[in-house]
Amino acid sequence: MSARPSLEEVLESFELLEDWEDRYAYLIDLGKHVAGLPPALKTEEARVKGCTSQVWLVSRVEGAGAERRLHFEGDSDAHIVRGLVSVLLSAYSGRTPDEVLALDIEALFGRLGLARNLSVSRRNGFFSMVERVRRAAVELRAEG
Repeated sequence: MSARPSLEEVLESFELLEDWEDRYAYLIDLGKHVAGLPPALKTEEARVKGCTSQVWLVSRVEGAGAERRLHFEGDSDAHIVRGLVSVLLSAYSGRTPDEVLALDIEALFGRLGLARNLSVSRRNGFFSMVERVRRAAVELRAEG
């Protein structure tokens, strides 16, 4: 498994792919970059509510003070959702709480063509993951 692509690489790749079937295949391929989670981390607390598929998302904080950064890991039992997890990790992992909260994920979702090509349940699931990430950022920011 190679390293997960950066958000910029994901955007560039999606822009090069003209039809949705190619983008869909690429999204599934992105899921192969998700390391997954060991069974011990696939707890009910880590499970993302609001997803049709099973999705788990955990966070950790690295650094101190203003340099604290959130890092996320996730997994899913569905190939396409693992791809969405990969997009989410590329967008948010390694960012400060302020950067997480400033990211316009809806614009990114639209730019990738996901807003018009995924089912409502997949979109809702993705935004449930986003809400989990944003909540972690708000909590970390509140800790000072």
